[in-house]
Parts: sequence; structure tokens; C-alpha cells
Amino acid sequence: MSSKTLVQFLTKNLNELRNQGLYNEIDPVQGPNGPIIQIDGKRLINLSSNNYLGLATDERMKQAAIMAIEKYGVGAGAVRTINGTLDIHVQLEEKLAEFKGTEAAIAYQSGFNCNMAAISAVMDQHDAILSDELNHASIIDGCRLSKAKIIRYNHSDMDDLRMKAKEATESGQYNKVMVITDGVFSMDGDIAKLPEIIEIAEQYDLITYVDDAHGSGVLGKGAGTVKHFGLSDKIDFQIGTLSKAIGVVGGYVAGRKKLIDWLKVRSRPFLFSTALTPGDTGAIICALQLLMESTELHDQLWKNGDYLKRGLKKLGFDIGNSETPITPCIIGEEKKTQLFSKRLYEEGVYAKSIVFPTVPAGKGRVRNMPTAAHTKEMLDEALAAYGKVGKEMGII
Repeated sequence: MSSKTLVQFLTKNLNELRNQGLYNEIDPVQGPNGPIIQIDGKRLINLSSNNYLGLATDERMKQAAIMAIEKYGVGAGAVRTINGTLDIHVQLEEKLAEFKGTEAAIAYQSGFNCNMAAISAVMDQHDAILSDELNHASIIDGCRLSKAKIIRYNHSDMDDLRMKAKEATESGQYNKVMVITDGVFSMDGDIAKLPEIIEIAEQYDLITYVDDAHGSGVLGKGAGTVKHFGLSDKIDFQIGTLSKAIGVVGGYVAGRKKLIDWLKVRSRPFLFSTALTPGDTGAIICALQLLMESTELHDQLWKNGDYLKRGLKKLGFDIGNSETPITPCIIGEEKKTQLFSKRLYEEGVYAKSIVFPTVPAGKGRVRNMPTAAHTKEMLDEALAAYGKVGKEMGII
């Protein structure tokens, strides 16, 4: 029999979320997660996927996964440090290091795992972490896990970062100080000011850590935010996912060989979680090879992103200050945001509402994620729906 205390807690809090417009309904997709999806039998233009380059449904990727499964089976069979490291994992890590322009790389089961693994393997209760206030939840949780002192600085505010870096390093309280930032901020689409961050880091001897989940495959002709700024030799930790532009699942840390050697003996998700599946690993290697051979998908992504941005701006929507294909339409109040998303759905567009606590209260939005796989006709259809619903609700 269930605990009465637990049932009361769950009932009360779930009802509160529903009443506040903060309860997230999950919509199972019937079939592949491409530019057009089907939910409950309804055809929808998909503007909510992180499948930036369309690789999640690419035939070449499917064939690479099938070939790897035929050769290695469906599972790695063990954690990496026992006998779960297959030669295909070694190939992946060599390819990742080549892709990111670093001495070495290590692969994990998810991007979230990377931040759980890497921060706590290097930072501890005697250290401090300077963290951008809009950093992703996985960075926040990774910082907490390390037990280091977390010092938040105002979003992309270099004067605030410089002041807090000076205070932290000159206080004598900490053995090491790290500065950590997303490369591309996923809710607004803006890019971290890496050249200025590096300048401050060099002045105060800060360890530098960039989570490039939304930058890999998108900036730097595909190689990411660090490459975009030409700073591959200046960043200590480059983190990324293999589930967004790469189209599969997993994550990686790229950096100096000594750092990667340390993570292999001290990062807990590497030590205590079964390795990436062979099929996923084979598909990831294929994706990296495709990105290193051609910028065609990257270029089409930016073309589509710019087209959608211009269209939404022309209609009169507030799209914030995005510098990447990520295009928010900022609505504001939570229930109004959810209603806007629902009406778009009814008009054939899947653009999921994002509300507190994912974004600050009163800053609700629908976040549009155009991909290389969208056609101009699909984007025009989506813009027509935005125009209709926006005028109907008095947003534009």
C-alpha cells in the first residue's frame, strides 16, 4: 500500500502545477522525429526538435547503426573500465578529438552525464566555480555535485565576471577557480562571449569550461562555438552532446590528453555506467565524418534559421536576441504561452511552450528549432499559422 504522505504530496503539487499552467503534457510522436511529425494521427510541422541537421532520420546514419549492430550486437555488455570498451568506442573518441581539434576526447552516455562527470572529477569543496546565471540545468547540478562554492555571474556580463573572478582568486579561500558557460544558450539562442571570458581567465588563471550542446554542428562550420572563435587551444574543457546536431545520443568531453586520462579514472558516470551501444556509436562516427567532409547541412540549417527569423520578425513577434537558428517567440505569461502553443498545434505546427522553471517566470515562450531538413514550403506554412494565431490572440 502506498504511503499516505507521498500520495498527499504528489496530489497537492501536481494540482498546483496544473492550476498555474506549469504542468507539462508529453505528446508521443508516432514515427520518426523529422521535419514533419505525427501525433495522435495529426500531421504537424515540427519546430521543437533539436535534430538540427536532420541526421536523426538520415539513411546513411541508419545503415551505419545497422552495420555496427550486425558486427558488435545491441549492447556493450559492461562499463568501459571492465570490458565494455569496444574498439568502435576507441574509434569514436579518436574521431571526436579530430572533430573538436583537441588532443583527446571521452564519450559518455548523455550530455547531462558529461556535466555530472567532468565538473566533480576536477572540482571539490576547496574550489570555486563562476557560473553564468543562465547555464543549463545539467551544469547547475554538476556544480552542486562537486561541492565547490558556486558563484553566479550575471548573464554574459563580463564586468560582473571580472569582478567576481578577482574576488574569488584574491581571497585566498580556494585552491582552484573555474569559469563555466554554455556556448550557445538554449532558451534564447545567444552565444557566450568566449574571447572576453578567455581574457579574464588568463588574467586570473581560471580553468575554462564550455558546454557546447547547442553549438556543436551549428557554429564554427560544425565544429562548435570554440572553433567559431578560433579558441580550440585556449579552452580546458569542451563539452557537447551527441543527441542534437549529431542526431543520436550521448555526450563527450574534449581537451588535453591528461584531462581525458583523469576523467577515465575519476569520473563516476564513466566508471559506473554501461558504455554507449554499438549501434549508436557507429551512427555517431558516421555523423562526425559527414560533418567533417561537408558543410552542406550546416549551411542549409542557417539558411532555414535566417528565413524563419525574418518571417517571424516581419509578423511582429518578439524573437529576443538570438544569434543562432534557435528562435524563441516570447509571449510572457505562462497560461497564455501554453494556449498559444495549443492553438499552433491546432493549426498544424508543433512548437512546444516553455515556461517556468525552464525559463524565468513571466518569460514564457515557444522555442522554434528550424533544421536543415525543413523545406521553404514547410516554413511558409508555419509562418502562416503564426500570423493567424498571433493576430487572433492579440500578440501581434
